[in-house]
Amino acid sequence: MRFVPGAAVTVLALVLLGEARGASAQPAIDQLRLVAPAAPGGGWDQTARAMQQALQQAGIARIAPVENIPGAAGTIGLARFIGSEHGSGDTLMVSGLIMLGGIVMHGSPVTLRDVVPIARLTGEYEVIAVPTASPFHSLRELLDAFTARPESISWGGGSAGGSDQILAGLVADAAGVAPRRVNYIAFSGGGESLSAILGGQVSVGINGLAEFAPHIEAGTLRALAISSADRLPGLDVPTLREQGVNVEFENWRSVVAPPGISSGDRERLERVVSAMVRSAPWRDALSRYRWLDRYLSGAELARYVDTEERRVQEILREFDTGSAGGASLSSAGPYPIFVLAGLLLFGLAATRSMFAEADTRRSQAPAAAGVDSRAATAPALPAPSTLGPVLLLVLGAAAYLLLAERAGFVIASAGLFWLTARAFDSRHPARDAGYALVTSVCVYLLFARVLQLPLPAGWLARWL
Repeated sequence: MRFVPGAAVTVLALVLLGEARGASAQPAIDQLRLVAPAAPGGGWDQTARAMQQALQQAGIARIAPVENIPGAAGTIGLARFIGSEHGSGDTLMVSGLIMLGGIVMHGSPVTLRDVVPIARLTGEYEVIAVPTASPFHSLRELLDAFTARPESISWGGGSAGGSDQILAGLVADAAGVAPRRVNYIAFSGGGESLSAILGGQVSVGINGLAEFAPHIEAGTLRALAISSADRLPGLDVPTLREQGVNVEFENWRSVVAPPGISSGDRERLERVVSAMVRSAPWRDALSRYRWLDRYLSGAELARYVDTEERRVQEILREFDTGSAGGASLSSAGPYPIFVLAGLLLFGLAATRSMFAEADTRRSQAPAAAGVDSRAATAPALPAPSTLGPVLLLVLGAAAYLLLAERAGFVIASAGLFWLTARAFDSRHPARDAGYALVTSVCVYLLFARVLQLPLPAGWLARWL
């Protein structure tokens, strides 16, 4: 047989190509479950669905089912993810800046430090928009009405403490309005908030560009501003900065794995996500949704999340949005005043009873000893010792008002409870201190966790 080098090369190339195709046909992971900790229609849900399509179309995963767990800026999904998926090496949850805000806002007992960071995926600019029937045709018109009567303008967006509320606070601050005066209406998902905005249930809406873009193009929403530094190509929406509001803001999203996974599972998940972000279907998704490629992984990602967590805490504390560490008596409403007033009324009633009892004893004592009845019925002055309870109550009330904002509700209330107890029985100071502290913590947890009425945590914010 005659040897033909060219034919041999062709045969070898075909064999290698067939092997490569066979290798690429084998998915890197059979099933990768994706958790979107929000209702359908929002940015997290969009990210999970885009990942699902990219993973399956690129052949990286055979199937990638998506599960939605809405509520509390993702913290409900985070808690369930940590509890039920512990050690699961084939599950990822979408996370990001909004979840950091939710953790701070809701005082979540679980944080992103309790999960395994895998990769930051995307960044996205936020858009401020109104329905086309709105009387506001420009950002300047909106801000003029807002600065004149801040509480009359309702801002609709995603979960409390998330990127939408943060941007509303930044815009208010730049416009010279205290961010705590922003009348922000939080919704559990992008779909729900979008319905409220389109229906005119709020004055103005804030959301990611990908969620607003179809409605802007359809003419049902009027975009007033975008939070990018410069105008985006193909989008006729002015930036905040070019309209005199010196704010630039970008939301970001990531994926995390549950705690307890092995190092091998972590490396495999990182490889899977790395292959996905390089795939053509994912690049198409970035272009379609106008997402920014912000891929980051490894130790750099962990440091980035820590830095962002501190930044979000500082922003929410400065804006006094009711976060666990930054709530104030004003944001808590009248409830701390009710506690203080109740204690004072109780104390005054008990003190009056003590005065009456002391007067009775002193008026009866001379008669029992045979003293002239006229002396016995003469008006009795309070004994010096009975003035002590009044002074302790006044001191407790003053200390409460001075300490509640800075030291926090628990410390201020514990001091008030302890002084109140001391006013009537000074024999057990240690026992009374213990009771006062336990009572204060219980009251705080009732208001802040059960009734969702924020109270200032102060010095104990880290533990409460």
